[in-house]
Amino acid sequence: MRKAIFVLLAVLCLLTSCSGGDSASQEATASADFVYDGNGPITDLEGQTLSVLAQNSYYTTVDLRSAEIVKRVQEGANVTIDWTLVDPVNYIDAVSPMLASGVDLPDIILMPNLDENQSYITSGMVEPLDEHFDVMPNFSAWLDANPTIKASLTASDGHIYYVPTTNVTANYQPVIMYNMKWLSDAGLEMPTTLDEFVEMLRYYKSHDMNGNGELDEVPLSVQDEYLMYMFGPAFGLNFISTEGSGFFVNDDGVVQYAQATPEYKEYLSFLHDLYTEGLLEIEYTTLTRDQIIERFAQDRAGVTFDFSWQMSMTYSPQLPYYDGTPETGVVGGVPLSGPHEGFFIGRNAIGSIFGVNASSDKIELACKWLDYAMSEANQVMYCWGIEGLSYVEDENGNRTFTEQASDNTWLQGLGINPAQVLPAHQSVESTDALVPAWHAEVDKMQAQYIQDPWPFIYATEEESMTASMYMVDIQTYVNEMAVSFVTGTTPLSEYDAYLDALDRMNLPEMLEIRTAQYERFSNALEN
Repeated sequence: MRKAIFVLLAVLCLLTSCSGGDSASQEATASADFVYDGNGPITDLEGQTLSVLAQNSYYTTVDLRSAEIVKRVQEGANVTIDWTLVDPVNYIDAVSPMLASGVDLPDIILMPNLDENQSYITSGMVEPLDEHFDVMPNFSAWLDANPTIKASLTASDGHIYYVPTTNVTANYQPVIMYNMKWLSDAGLEMPTTLDEFVEMLRYYKSHDMNGNGELDEVPLSVQDEYLMYMFGPAFGLNFISTEGSGFFVNDDGVVQYAQATPEYKEYLSFLHDLYTEGLLEIEYTTLTRDQIIERFAQDRAGVTFDFSWQMSMTYSPQLPYYDGTPETGVVGGVPLSGPHEGFFIGRNAIGSIFGVNASSDKIELACKWLDYAMSEANQVMYCWGIEGLSYVEDENGNRTFTEQASDNTWLQGLGINPAQVLPAHQSVESTDALVPAWHAEVDKMQAQYIQDPWPFIYATEEESMTASMYMVDIQTYVNEMAVSFVTGTTPLSEYDAYLDALDRMNLPEMLEIRTAQYERFSNALEN
């Protein structure tokens, strides 16, 4: 009898797709004469629901489910969202096994990574969204207006599967920044070349810049991960890529691995000289941002390199003499030039991605929800909050934050920039309104020097397998040897032996793969 009941239940489950009923009836998510035009609501039927798996806020006091901005998007759409929100710190570890099982997945998923290897795409887990562009007018128009992002989101089979959040790419990027009081006291201008920069560091090292009677100054305080951003471009190297640093396209349009070029040897030699002189500290590989913050608070730091946001929002307020003016703060300068004209390196636009569960019985409604979330009106709300509450707008359309919005705890509770749950786009305009006016002006100056990094490009299964076999060992070896060359443990006279080792580790094959990927990306961009 038990066996018979089990078989009967299994048959019933198959007939109903185990998802609450017949899929055709479930897809009836609006009246026959209802047309979604990109504005809310996305349905004229009451009681419509969608399930979403995403991250909660990084602020432990904030629950995005009840944040006013998130609630207003739901109200505008006329749907109820059944949220499953996971702590962002544990999101990858918690969600990856759920997706691997493929059981009881929600209608919409914030993916735990960018699916660079197309694992979720090739498994059939996510729905090709371009097949639903007839009900995604906002998203399809946005892709047409952003062809580079569209090319990156185009999978190797030609379909588009994900709706992204986006980062700003030419503003508030990692830049060099100086203690302006130290520069003034030394009678120096902001350096523009490597030589001028080194002379500045030597001056700081040999003078009591903070006036405490000791030579305890740390001229250069920068995390190891930022050294390549800071000095690599002066040697013509763009180290940064989405899938591990290193690959870039040189001025001749050739794909190269930065850490296997003659220019990289020059870069390592420069760092070695800094290290030998004591201008690059012995513990540079373990330095943290918190330690750098403490040094500014003690007035012991002369220069650092970090995301521009930190300039006035983190480092300047630490200085004991900062009065809100750039002359007393930590202010950004131009990129340093050396053998090559300097530049800064930006970020890829794609931050995270939302996919629609291909097994969902509400695919069309899910597509409409993501599309409505992409609407211009909602994007304004993500960046600025609620008019009259967190911002005001004048007759010319200029927006400014209210006094209440200066309380970051309150603003986060409102749900500002809810990229963990909605496809939100970062805004330069709203960021400018949060920082001091001098900071916004400096950022605009620095933006002209930003160059694009290696683009986000999907890998085919074969490319992914090859990269997984080779790149971990290559990157581990490169990182270890960088420290060895800089500290002098391995002399730079052995650089050719280092290159030979990379060849034996199949770097030439990886260069062929990255070249093929870049050509595929370029073709998608042209089309």
